[in-house]
Amino acid sequence: MIQPQTYLNVADNSGARKLMCIRIIGASNRRYAHIGDVIVAVIKEAIPNTTLERSEVVRAVIVRTCKELKRKNGTIIRYDDNAAVVIDQEGNPKGTRVFGAIPRELRQLNFTKIVSLAPEVL
Repeated sequence: MIQPQTYLNVADNSGARKLMCIRIIGASNRRYAHIGDVIVAVIKEAIPNTTLERSEVVRAVIVRTCKELKRKNGTIIRYDDNAAVVIDQEGNPKGTRVFGAIPRELRQLNFTKIVSLAPEVL
C-alpha cells in the first residue's frame, strides 16, 4: 500500500536510488497504490553522472510492496521492501536491467518489457 510521501527503492539501473511517491495515476482520489499501479514520483537519491538527477519528477510502476498480495488461488506474496521501476510515457522502463523478483501480475497489466528483463518472476 503506497500513498503519497512513501519512499520506495528503485529496482532497475536507470540511475535513481530512492523515489518518493507524490501522486497515484488513474483515479482522482485513490488513497493507496498497489503492485502494478503507475505513480508520479520525485527522485530523492540518484547515482552521480547519470541521465536521471535528484529532484526530477518521473513516472514509475510499483513492482514490490511490503503489504501482501493475495491471488485467486489463495497464495499470498509478501516482499521485504517497497520498490518501483522508472518508466517513460509509453510504459517502457528507462533502465536496461531489473533487479529482484517481480510478480506475475505485471504481465496482465501490459508491462511485458519489465517482466522480460526481470531475473525472477513469482
